[in-house]
Formats: sequence, structure tokens, C-alpha cells
Amino acid sequence: MSESTSLQPADVKDSPAPVRSGVDWRAVFAFPNPVNEYAARITAGLVVLLAAATLLSGSGWGLLVIAAGFWLRVLFGPRVSPLALLSVKVLAPRLGRTRLVPGPPKRFAQGMGAFVSTTALVLFIAGAVPAAWIVLAVLIAAASLEAFAGFCLGCVIFGLLQRRGLIPDDVCEACNNVSLRKS
Repeated sequence: MSESTSLQPADVKDSPAPVRSGVDWRAVFAFPNPVNEYAARITAGLVVLLAAATLLSGSGWGLLVIAAGFWLRVLFGPRVSPLALLSVKVLAPRLGRTRLVPGPPKRFAQGMGAFVSTTALVLFIAGAVPAAWIVLAVLIAAASLEAFAGFCLGCVIFGLLQRRGLIPDDVCEACNNVSLRKS
């Protein structure tokens, strides 16, 4: 091998590090951890209001808006969802209180909401309107538990799945380590 074609270790050290460019996809799809429980409860209350209005009006557009909101929250956190932005930036700060809770169970709960609301939308589009309203009523019940009683059904299911080993412990260390929880 000739000297001009071989790389010596010194040559490698002196070369600049590669520059990474592009989008940081982890930041794009980030979800806050921890989450202000009061903001989450306000968002759930807004979902209840929107879902009740949709149910009373019989609007398929309302189902689309509800499903889109859940998908925005599960994918991007509260950064782009109108209901979450209203909760996090406007309404929750007016309460003047913050109670931080782990983010992963809340994201899981948003995923459940996305599934249920999308199911209602698909049923509505398929012509199974009574079934769509029943599914929406289930969503209203679950969101009402969160909003008015502070009981997050999705968070409870997340905890059950984590205890059964279906969700790894490292997904939410604060969820499986009682000493890390703050009240």
C-alpha cells in the first residue's frame, strides 16, 4: 500500500467530526415528562365538552376533530393540539397550581383516546351511527373520570400492563419506583 492511499491514525484524529444535519425526529415526536396533571384534566374536560356537543348535534365533523386532536396529542404532545395548547398555555396557568405526574402513562391514555375516537369516526363513516355514538359515550365517560375525578383510566391500564411486563420498566421509571413519585 502506498503512503498516499493509507490513512494513519493521526489523519483520522485531525479530520473534523461529521456534521449532522436534518430533523431531530425524537424532538418532533417528543411528549413532555413530567406532565402537569391539572393541564391534563382541563384538556380532558374540553374533550368532554366537544364530545358532548358532537353527540348532541350528531356531527361527523365533530368526530373528526376529536380524533385529530387525540392523534396530535399522542404524536406531538401538547405543542400542536388546540385543546392542549389552550389547557397548557392559558387555562392551567390561571389555576396557579401545578402537580407533576409521569408523562408516559398520559401519552398512553392519549393513544387510547386516539383509538377510541378513531373507532367512533370509522363506525360513523361506515354507517354504523348508533355504534359510533356508543363508542363516543365510552370516550365521554373515560374523559369525565379524568376531568372531574382525577382518575386516568389509561394511566391505570398503563400501570397494569407495566406490572405484567408488557410495558418495560424503563419506559416510566417513576411509574414502577415508588420512591421516585412525588405527591
